[in-house]
Amino acid sequence: MKGFPQPQALPPHLDRETCDRARLARARAFDGLFFSGVRSTRIYCRPVCPVRPARSENVSFYPTAAAAERAGFRPCLRCRPEAAPGSPAWMGTATTVARGMRLINDGFLDRASMAELAEALGVGPRHLLRLFLRHTGASPSEIAATRRVQEAKRLIDQTDMTLAEIAFAAGFGSVRRFNDAFAATYKRPPSSFRRPR
Repeated sequence: MKGFPQPQALPPHLDRETCDRARLARARAFDGLFFSGVRSTRIYCRPVCPVRPARSENVSFYPTAAAAERAGFRPCLRCRPEAAPGSPAWMGTATTVARGMRLINDGFLDRASMAELAEALGVGPRHLLRLFLRHTGASPSEIAATRRVQEAKRLIDQTDMTLAEIAFAAGFGSVRRFNDAFAATYKRPPSSFRRPR
């Protein structure tokens, strides 16, 4: 209950010293794995909080935001614990990216623009780009381009379709773009992958 000291229960692979070092270093790798409560302010933070770190003897550690709140701490307004990796807000952004990936894999960007993809997902184009870069390390158009090349390579390997048919079936707008994509990705023309049957 709030107001009573709570036993600290950290995730099994973490101990107090590791958490304290991660907090002092603002280590991104630990973001979402634990939260630190500052007894003097009664505020809890993510390990990456930009506020000047409290003295170690004033800090306790919790495995979840809920555990910190149960111990009587309130969330920091600077590092926003509700947006930590693994939180519902963070999972929501991952869900948006997952929906975007499904649309891209279904060829959405072969027939529509990035702005239309963002609109379909209910976010702005710049925010969508930021989400994709954070969760996948690539932009939606880069993911679509990779998907097209991979699909074309699979069709070359597994079908007798002509290269022009493959280009359009894989989502390329023209044979020239198909050839350019293979030159950029493989440094070879698509025809070099066609095995004699």
